[in-house]
Amino acid sequence: MQKLTEIETSVSKLSDTEYAKFREWFWEHENERWDIQLEKDVTDKKLEGLANKAVIDFKQGKFKQL
Repeated sequence: MQKLTEIETSVSKLSDTEYAKFREWFWEHENERWDIQLEKDVTDKKLEGLANKAVIDFKQGKFKQL
């Protein structure tokens, strides 16, 4: 928890320009982590149940046109 407090303090001291660069870096970093987790979930077949349910629901007419 101490590291988090240090990070929060450091981020709060950034200039507007530095904060914008940090925000961009963090957004990219978060997206990379999301992609890695999604790939892992696909590999581990954690999404198959949801996909199968979606197909069944679709075949049963349980959907809305977008």
